[in-house]
Amino acid sequence: MRALVEARQPLADDEIWFLQHPPVFTLGQAGRREHLLDPGDIPVVAADRGGQVTYHGPGQLVVYLMLDLKRRGLGVKRLVHGLEQAIIDLLAAYALEGVRQPGAPGVYVDGKKLAAVGLRVRRGLSYHGVAINVDGDLAPFQRIDPCGYPNLQATRLKDLGLAWSVEETASRLLAHLAARIGTPEASIVEAESATLAEITGVPPRAGGDVAGVGE
Repeated sequence: MRALVEARQPLADDEIWFLQHPPVFTLGQAGRREHLLDPGDIPVVAADRGGQVTYHGPGQLVVYLMLDLKRRGLGVKRLVHGLEQAIIDLLAAYALEGVRQPGAPGVYVDGKKLAAVGLRVRRGLSYHGVAINVDGDLAPFQRIDPCGYPNLQATRLKDLGLAWSVEETASRLLAHLAARIGTPEASIVEAESATLAEITGVPPRAGGDVAGVGE
């Protein structure tokens, strides 16, 4: 993902990747180890995105966006707002209310976190993106302080009455992304499963050790 951004030519197409990860905790650039309460046998990876610690695993839709922000007329704040709004719009279409929390990027329903946002921008090009809990196991979120907030609970689309697969969620979300940030010429890469090693080229390590990704 980062290599693609580093090697991008000015006229290269933007790309959006929809995928799932095997179980993994990721620490953002501001990540603090004390928020890893009990990682156990779940690998921990240091990622070069913004934000604190979060969990990725099967049943969660991860959306990575490699976008030329200047070409799209987007700033970082507008991109984050657009990503959040696309998810809020998706929920609203089914009479569900998703909201933002000041200073805590993402989308929340009834005080519980449904989606996390973490981005990196280099030379006006974005990567990383957003993760939405669809129907996966939420127990690993109890082993961390999600996004650095103790006792923050997670929720998932399944618990909100939306019995979608990860693939169906991606398909439904795409239309809302197009409306909010514009994606008509993007190359969409779909993967049933992809590891962080496959995406970043850096393998995770078990036992709570942190493998570095990026700078």
